[in-house]
Amino acid sequence: MRVLLVIVLALALSGAGAWLEYRRFSETPIALSEGPIVVDIPRGTSLQALSQRLTDLGLLEHPWFFMALARLSGQSTRIQAGEYAVPDGITPTGLLELFTSGRVIQYPLTLVEGWTFRQVMEALAAEERLERAIEDPTPEAVMAQLGQAGKHPEGRFFPDTYYFTRGSSDLDILRRAYAAMERVLAEEWETRADGLPIASPYEALILASIIEKETGLAAERAEIAGVFIRRLRLGMRLQTDPTVIYGLGESFGGNLRRADLRNEHPYNTYVHAGLPPTPIALAGRAAIRAALNPADGETLYFVARGDGSHEFSVTLQEHNRAVRKYQLGKP
Repeated sequence: MRVLLVIVLALALSGAGAWLEYRRFSETPIALSEGPIVVDIPRGTSLQALSQRLTDLGLLEHPWFFMALARLSGQSTRIQAGEYAVPDGITPTGLLELFTSGRVIQYPLTLVEGWTFRQVMEALAAEERLERAIEDPTPEAVMAQLGQAGKHPEGRFFPDTYYFTRGSSDLDILRRAYAAMERVLAEEWETRADGLPIASPYEALILASIIEKETGLAAERAEIAGVFIRRLRLGMRLQTDPTVIYGLGESFGGNLRRADLRNEHPYNTYVHAGLPPTPIALAGRAAIRAALNPADGETLYFVARGDGSHEFSVTLQEHNRAVRKYQLGKP
């Protein structure tokens, strides 16, 4: 009898000690000697494999306490795959809450106003954390893969910062950017001014892309839009350099020549009246809004001053004087 009592007492004390050790484990902050670390939980990872991985990383002394914590709390089947930033000082209980929260690391990728489709594709290709789902990078194939066969890709993607998790694909980003542009165009189209010589949201996007390339100054967008809208109403050619440069493509040498302005390519607005056939770059919401809500006025010309701003003129005579002053350096 005494032997049995001793055994029972020993088991009780052992159990109490184990429980206290477990409580200490679950509530003790984890000290990370090198600061926060990233823990990647691949899809399909078992609780046992995760616990061993955390032990190998030095976050745990033993894997079984974490397994017990997950099971006793009912969270063992709620751990979500992904990359997690584990901060210094987090407790095992906090670690489990993090892994079940789905608050995985989000990486940014920015599509910039004024970029061309080629630059968008280069940015996607340079992001190593994106999976490669684009089967053929040619413009026609990309649009077909997006379910938009026959559409030209230039300007179709909204410039913004898109956050993604590891395992997302390049095609995912394009889908989101395409949908964002469709949404923004529809919203801005609903607030357009009356009587514009713009027949569709797509034509608004074409004009907005030209405005985007002509100026980076917010205060000038609506005024530049006003110049272009008045020219369209009067049947005047837009005569805007960015469309000519876009049409020249890789043959553009860095300086527009007189011969370039006579080139018959479809984007040459010195040769052809009206809008070019497609956008020439990514246009932001502000440029789209300016295209659809141009400033009132009488100006029909503008020339770069050399400091990022422009001189606007009503008559050709005034414009020629501005060109001599700001482009040729003559009084």
